Amino acid sequence: MRSRQSSVKRPDAMNLKQSVQTLWPYITKFKGRVLIAILALIGAKGATLLMPWALKEIIDSVDKSINPLLLVPTLLLIMYGALRFASVFLGEVRDAVFSRVTEHAMRDIGLKVFKHLHSLDLAFHLDRQTGGISRDIERGTSGLSFLMRFLMFNIVPTLFEIMTVAIIFGSLFSIWFALITLLAVAIYIFFTVTVTQWRNRFIRESNAADNQSNTRAIDSLLNYETVKYFNNEQHEAKTYDTFLATWEQARLKNRLSLLALNSGQALIIA
Repeated sequence: MRSRQSSVKRPDAMNLKQSVQTLWPYITKFKGRVLIAILALIGAKGATLLMPWALKEIIDSVDKSINPLLLVPTLLLIMYGALRFASVFLGEVRDAVFSRVTEHAMRDIGLKVFKHLHSLDLAFHLDRQTGGISRDIERGTSGLSFLMRFLMFNIVPTLFEIMTVAIIFGSLFSIWFALITLLAVAIYIFFTVTVTQWRNRFIRESNAADNQSNTRAIDSLLNYETVKYFNNEQHEAKTYDTFLATWEQARLKNRLSLLALNSGQALIIA
């Protein structure tokens, strides 16, 4: 039974499209909250985009060549302060409203995983993979929350902000400013997606090594009496250190691949 289970090939990780399809039902379940969060998001981004204009007007008002009286209109100062406050406040409103969506999704998926584990046969649980399973559940729930917030609050608003800036550049300066901005963003997205897909194997290796080391530690502690009875502490420590060494190397590869990703992104922006 165990050999047959171990021979089953694990499915590949979901891509972005599959992840969106999986999470979409949880997002649409709270349409009202999602709509309020999106409106707060747009308001926060709008306030952020207007702050440079308000600051420009304030600076112009104290420029001797433009305004010899050196008087800063009170309305401009109030407007700038209001925009800064709105940017932060609406962002907090967005997080507070959308947290109900992410927390409910984490609860629902966590319950499904719990039921699934209880539906597995005895051979699976006799393998005593408690430590690795607990890490998978922990990473899964935190990753779910991160992915939902990333889709709603990073990808969507960033695209909205880029398009708005491109329109401003094209209308106030030249269409070439907008085209250069959009081209740089397209290259940035292509590079990020390509390198991230390449990095996935290092992330999986790191997670697998983390599962193995944690499983070994939990199993050793659960069998504390047996280890003490056979005076096997040194062997257990040596075996655990072997798993930790594998985890250390996997984490190093993961960090180096992240270095390549961040450096490439910085080069494109520069």
